[in-house]
Amino acid sequence: MLFIITTLIITALISALIKRRGVIEFFSVIAALIVLFEAGAIALKVSVSGDYSPFIYFYIDSLGAIILLVASVISLAAAVYSIQYLRQETAKNIIGFARVRQYYVLLNIFSIAMFLAITANNPIFAWISIEATTLSTAFLISFYNKPSAIEAAWKYLIINAVGLLLGFFGTLLYFTSFTLLSENEFVSWQSLAANAVHLDPLIAKVAFIFALIGYGTKIGFVPMHTWKPDAYSKAPNPIGALLSGALLPVAFIMILKFRGITDIAAGPEFSRHLLIGFGLLSVAVAALIMFNAKNYKRLLAYSSIENAGVMALGFSFGGLGVFATILHLIYNSLVKAMLFFSSGNLLLRYSSAKIKNIKGAIDVVPITSTLFIAGFLILTGFPPFGIFLTKMQILSAGMQAYPAVSVAALSFMTLAFAGFFKHITSMFFGEKPKDIEIGESSIWLILPPMMLLIIISILSFYIPSFLLTLINNAVLRY
Repeated sequence: MLFIITTLIITALISALIKRRGVIEFFSVIAALIVLFEAGAIALKVSVSGDYSPFIYFYIDSLGAIILLVASVISLAAAVYSIQYLRQETAKNIIGFARVRQYYVLLNIFSIAMFLAITANNPIFAWISIEATTLSTAFLISFYNKPSAIEAAWKYLIINAVGLLLGFFGTLLYFTSFTLLSENEFVSWQSLAANAVHLDPLIAKVAFIFALIGYGTKIGFVPMHTWKPDAYSKAPNPIGALLSGALLPVAFIMILKFRGITDIAAGPEFSRHLLIGFGLLSVAVAALIMFNAKNYKRLLAYSSIENAGVMALGFSFGGLGVFATILHLIYNSLVKAMLFFSSGNLLLRYSSAKIKNIKGAIDVVPITSTLFIAGFLILTGFPPFGIFLTKMQILSAGMQAYPAVSVAALSFMTLAFAGFFKHITSMFFGEKPKDIEIGESSIWLILPPMMLLIIISILSFYIPSFLLTLINNAVLRY
């Protein structure tokens, strides 16, 4: 784990100090490759030997290993995609070289904070790391230095800072389970769980409410979601892919860890009902707004909120629902990154993120359009792709104990599909603008989303044995 962090720190320093663009791009891709190989090695080790803790300050369980691997895959795709994406924006005089250097420095700092949050063995260290992702990405959201981007960055910063402050207060409440805490004692997730029997049930419930609101803000649960559409629509597309595909699962694992401690102290019903409430509300509100979306990047943001709600429901339903939700988390992360990369290609070609300005895309950028439509079909649960099965399994698990919730969720998922489909037909079919250039911008803008599509397609029909072991072990714990 230290090797991953050290690699990213060195890459951030290179990006800050070196003035040759090709060198910065080369080291960013190499660093992302190294991180992916190291994350794969850690995931294999955890699947074989169980939870991995190389030092007292780091701890990786099965779900952490899955999220670490998913985040590293998306990080590599983002590093490769960013090269040509930023080069084309530089060619259009949208940004200069100074901005490019800043981008790669912040990108690596964001990755460092994200991987530390996944692996930190202390709730306070994990909170600090999550807060660091907020600070680094706030500058990336305001990357283009436009008034609307700066407004979105401030909105993101303030809402997330307040939310995480509430989450920090909830974290401190969990520490009251220790009857006597020495000055130098290291409080780990394991020691918190071991002492949960000493935690007052009422304090545990209050603490979980604060933790859920705090980290739920980072996830984008309704009603803490208001920063998300603005941030996703203003950030560079590779950053949108990381926010939706990598950071969302990182925040989710924090809630699940606190939920496990709360369930020991106060029983599982309290946290289950809270997650069901936030989950169903998120699915409902996102589906209703998606139908009238005006911006395709904001459309992806609302889809992210909807799928976060689906995952909250799945973890609440338990049993088969948890297994399906972990798979859903993997699929959703990969396909959301794929859609952000594809939408970046649309933005480069049409110079607009407004749905009304995108017409006849299937004739203008056929490969990008095919990738985007495939991503839409996967995300909305079309067979034979994996999300179709995960959504059905989640709803089946819910039908046993919460039939009304499952029926309502299915209704809103159907509405979300209808809204998404309406926008897809408007953007990709019909008469293309007469003055637009036809053809894909670069093969390097096509390869990252195409590789993610290949991975999703393979995982829809075949789950490697080590990954299946990790999922099964995570189900037993969460």
